[in-house]
Amino acid sequence: MLTLDIWSWDPGEPRTSAEEACRAMRDHAVESLESGADVVLFPEFSWMGLAPMLRLAHSGALDDVARVGQWFWQKGWPLLVEDPALSRGLVVFGTCPCEIQNGTDETEWRNRAPLLVEGTPTHQDKLHLTPWEAHPQEPHAIRLSPGDSLQLLSFQGLTLAVLICLDIEIPEISAALRGSGVDLILVPSATETCLGAERVNRCASARAIELGCHVAVAPLTGRADTDLIDVNLGWNALYSPSQAAFLERVREDRDSSLIESGSHCRRYQIDRERLQEMRRNRLETNPSSMTQVLPPNIEWMGGFPFRRP
Repeated sequence: MLTLDIWSWDPGEPRTSAEEACRAMRDHAVESLESGADVVLFPEFSWMGLAPMLRLAHSGALDDVARVGQWFWQKGWPLLVEDPALSRGLVVFGTCPCEIQNGTDETEWRNRAPLLVEGTPTHQDKLHLTPWEAHPQEPHAIRLSPGDSLQLLSFQGLTLAVLICLDIEIPEISAALRGSGVDLILVPSATETCLGAERVNRCASARAIELGCHVAVAPLTGRADTDLIDVNLGWNALYSPSQAAFLERVREDRDSSLIESGSHCRRYQIDRERLQEMRRNRLETNPSSMTQVLPPNIEWMGGFPFRRP
């Protein structure tokens, strides 16, 4: 049995400094790990709550993305990586803008999820960006760039992936994961309307069915004083396959109402044996076991052919 703690996170909760905000998330992660969690998941853009404090402490020409990104990756992340209390389990510390070299003399910014896997640092970049990430309306605002790879993580005998918010809504990613044996997808999310939250959660449920895996969603909540994120709400949720092995389990376990503010934790249990039982059952209709996704040639009405590229 794998124990998963999903934290909703309110970046607008009052903090006196960026260091205090970093300690707060660190303390919640340690609290989860010490109470038995194997995996801890925080939402997308959790670190943007640092923006107002860093504006006061570091005035100048930098915008919020640069202030927060530079502070976190230069100061906050090293403290978390070196913390012995975080050396067990797997923790997804939400996401934070990150400045990287793109192979030329220029740099680009990505929406990056910092991960600690039993104390070893790694990351996952967001692959598909919303219009307000890729094309911000504010003059001189930093535009984010998409990532270029998806990594699979091996943890306690399970295969995991991190898909950041919009990425869980993209069918091509699901198709690429077919046959990978992914057991758990972790989704840090930030949405400002119930429609955005619906898209993330309804697609997360679909991915659980079509890939035969668990999908966990951690929503950002509350208000933040920054242009990149403003109003935030969502459902804390875990979705499971709709197969016979899970018949006696709750397969769509999410908060009964939208969380609009505050930081809250819910604990879930993932039964590895049920996943194995499901995959051994070859007689049950299961979309995740289909090997041929499309026939080589489909004739549409009117004779227009659709062919694989």
